[in-house]
Amino acid sequence: MSVTGAIVLYAVTWFMVFFILLPIRVQSQDEAGDVVPGTPRGAPSGFVVRRKAVLTTVVATVVWAVLCAIIWSGVISLRDIDVMGRMPPASAR
Repeated sequence: MSVTGAIVLYAVTWFMVFFILLPIRVQSQDEAGDVVPGTPRGAPSGFVVRRKAVLTTVVATVVWAVLCAIIWSGVISLRDIDVMGRMPPASAR
């Protein structure tokens, strides 16, 4: 894996983990009992994106390190990934 590939893998991993963690433990304004006029009742009551971003960075770094170790060890290679869903020839089945 090249340096560029590792950076792209980290960016994809970071955003995937971020979007997974974003809705976890969110309290709506309705649940908190403090609805700001002009906002929907389901809007988040607190702004915790910085804390989620830090947690995402920690989790994504661990996940990225595991993915890089798997790729660099050769357990999974590009040849193992079925590109475009092609079936092997009938003689190979």
